[in-house]
Amino acid sequence: MSVHVGRDLDDVLEHIASVPDVTVLAGGTDLMVEINFGRRRPENIVAIDRLGELAGIERNGHVRMGAGVTYTRMLGDVGSPALAEAARTIGSPQIRNAGTIGGNLGTASPAGDTLPVLAALGATVVLRAKSGERRVRFADYMTGPKKSVRRTDELIVAAEWDDAGTAQTYMFVSTRNAMAISIAGLAMVVDRARRRVGIGLGSCGPTILQATEAERFASGLFDEAGWERPHRASEAAAKEVGRLVALAAKPIDDVRGTAAYRRHALAVMGARALARVAAIA
Repeated sequence: MSVHVGRDLDDVLEHIASVPDVTVLAGGTDLMVEINFGRRRPENIVAIDRLGELAGIERNGHVRMGAGVTYTRMLGDVGSPALAEAARTIGSPQIRNAGTIGGNLGTASPAGDTLPVLAALGATVVLRAKSGERRVRFADYMTGPKKSVRRTDELIVAAEWDDAGTAQTYMFVSTRNAMAISIAGLAMVVDRARRRVGIGLGSCGPTILQATEAERFASGLFDEAGWERPHRASEAAAKEVGRLVALAAKPIDDVRGTAAYRRHALAVMGARALARVAAIA
């Protein structure tokens, strides 16, 4: 096995452009699972955990989070309360100290805990190669389970989104609160300034899904109640959002839960999420 420790971003981009079949290593929290189970045997690794260019967070009405930002840093004020809530559910403190937003995006698992939040935020994934940089809407980024539009010569350098305020939440169902893959997850973002509702769903389809009909219905509720102020959503309205959320899912039966259970869990979380965020100013 060959390991190249990246000195800076240009060095890493040069390396992945010139060496075939390079595996990018940041925190390694997903990669080590694959190696330990014998699913991966990488021959060429480039380590990017020392790249300061990937560790920044910029906020100015718009948020840019470097791919090297860890889950532990996400627990602070990083421009998305829902992202902080998602980071809090991930693994142990040791895992949160190592795992990164870029790693979650690179693995592109439909069970990635931060990814439903990025979907709900309407985030953009920033990719860079030697030939230049491109931005991909998160909605277009994942193409299947653990598959994405990222090319082999590209590195994930950041995720960006408009600062959507505080009316956000993330919920998930799992067998326990830490170190377990989600059975189902949901993020809801109400951007009061831009009059937009975003709902991202995890662990209930081949990719992270967006509940577009539920988003439209919830937006209508905020049109009626007024986007500027918090309100108490009716039980009927919350249940309808939950029903539409469940309809947007494409779950399967597996060892962690049945499709029926996932739909039921999403319906409950959708209703609770609306009740929670509607009351947040």
